[in-house]
Amino acid sequence: MRRTLILTALMALALTAFGQAVPRDVAADYDELTDTKPHDGPEAWDGMSRPAELAWGTTDVRYKKFDLPEGTSTRTLRLRAWRGERVHAQAVLWTRSGLDSVRLSVGGLRAGRAVIPDSAVSASFVRYVMTDEPNPDGSGCGLRPVKSDWDSSLVADVIDIARVRPVSARSVQPVWLTVRVPRDAQPGRYRGTLTVTAARHERLSLPFELEVSSRTLTPPREWKLNLDLWQNPYAVARYHGVPLWSQAHFDAMRPLMKMLADAGQRAITTTLMYEPWGGQTEDFYLSMITRTRRIDGTWTYDYAVFDRWVEFMTDDVGIDGLISCYSLIPWSLRFDYFDQATNRVEFITARPGEKAYADYWVPFLKDFAAHLRRKGWFERTAIAMDERPMEAMREAIKVIKAADPAFKISLAGGYHPEILDDLYYLSVPYGTQFPDSVKAKRRSRGQLSCVYTCCTEAFPNIFTFSAPAEAAWTAIHAVAGDYDGYLRWAVNSWTADPLRDSRFTRFAAGDTYNIYPGPRSSIRFERLVEGLQAAEKVRLLREEFSARGERRKLDRLNRAVGQFTPAGMKAGKQTAGQMVSHLHELLNTL
Repeated sequence: MRRTLILTALMALALTAFGQAVPRDVAADYDELTDTKPHDGPEAWDGMSRPAELAWGTTDVRYKKFDLPEGTSTRTLRLRAWRGERVHAQAVLWTRSGLDSVRLSVGGLRAGRAVIPDSAVSASFVRYVMTDEPNPDGSGCGLRPVKSDWDSSLVADVIDIARVRPVSARSVQPVWLTVRVPRDAQPGRYRGTLTVTAARHERLSLPFELEVSSRTLTPPREWKLNLDLWQNPYAVARYHGVPLWSQAHFDAMRPLMKMLADAGQRAITTTLMYEPWGGQTEDFYLSMITRTRRIDGTWTYDYAVFDRWVEFMTDDVGIDGLISCYSLIPWSLRFDYFDQATNRVEFITARPGEKAYADYWVPFLKDFAAHLRRKGWFERTAIAMDERPMEAMREAIKVIKAADPAFKISLAGGYHPEILDDLYYLSVPYGTQFPDSVKAKRRSRGQLSCVYTCCTEAFPNIFTFSAPAEAAWTAIHAVAGDYDGYLRWAVNSWTADPLRDSRFTRFAAGDTYNIYPGPRSSIRFERLVEGLQAAEKVRLLREEFSARGERRKLDRLNRAVGQFTPAGMKAGKQTAGQMVSHLHELLNTL
């Protein structure tokens, strides 16, 4: 009981520090920020022949809110998909006069007597969020405390959950179309219509076709590429204005985390200590485990929050892969605990290799290992570190092995041959030289070799100003590089005003999240899922062509996939969007 009261008090203090918000209606409409960039003037808009126009665009473009869209078409859009795949298209509505009560509808798709039900088809408004710009070198790392120092503008990214909304005069309203093809859909060419209605305005409509293949995509939880997008439960509590780890908190997280599961997410992000990465997010990560040093100097540990979080992610959400536990080497090297002798939270400052460091971690890791075994989680748990120097890793590995040699160890960081054998999971930065022979050897041992992107990369990335296709390109790159998975450090570390302003004080806009509150998806997240689907389709086709001895098809596929590398991008003359489109064409026609 004493430990529970301490934990509750710490959580309450943390929420106060976060500046807990008032509970909000996340489905409510909201006003976007003002874009002060130059745009098409009234004369351009007033030249429209009709009060509003609707046309098909492309998912490769973020259409500007106050510029007449270019490259659109009213001809029938033609899409292709496997059974079990979800495919997207983007339409554009633009207006000379304002529209009230705008609604989007699609309905079911038909191919003769075969039907894809309307529950599998959706059309959503794309909303605008404020972004900034890359550094002069193209990257997005570094402090940005003053937003006005950076060139900012509105960009289309948020895929809204609102069903009805107004569209102002002389503006663009993108529309995101999604079709989730049922796994039992009958192959064939399906036809449908996207319709836009508004109060006191004529109905606008666009035809489209979807050709469904006889091939079937595996369900997301069976995709072979290991997806590791780090979750931030603390941001959800702050944004929704609910107490940490309350039922309301888990209820708010459930739909968001299910979106991750539906994208093939494998790993669960957990924290062993307070602020493992320092203050690099709007909401600090707290420890999911409470440590207490008794008056007699012995230790006791409370796993209540850790257990509830892992059980929720595993049983409620369906993410049952690696439990990544961060971190034994935090950036500050300060370790918290509650001291019964002083009746307050204390900190130990110690470096890996020092006696105080081992004295703090070894008793905990021994107790933690025993707890994990009782829960049946030990084999799927890894003690994880992030971008730490090799010497510090070496010393931390000694401590982990002293506590329990069977512990799995994980690192998202540099390629260090000296410690490769000790790492069950290694994810290296994009562009790192990681020999294929080493990856193959690790794979034969059951070890994972993955790749990650972060604020460092000028390309590819998923900033809100990045080209949308870069998200899909990145997932396909993981296959081209023969990696076992893809990692990115943050999927929902929301900014202070995430629906309207993706800029943050430490990184380029959008670096800290790609799913919005609501939860609302984004163009970036949907394009990432598109790339993950393509990665799985490549795997399935490779297996099929190899089994059938279809060498020409296999070679053609491998040549196309092999272009999704840093060298391939530099050598080629295509954009990321063109490369992704070409691969999709190949995957759907081979």
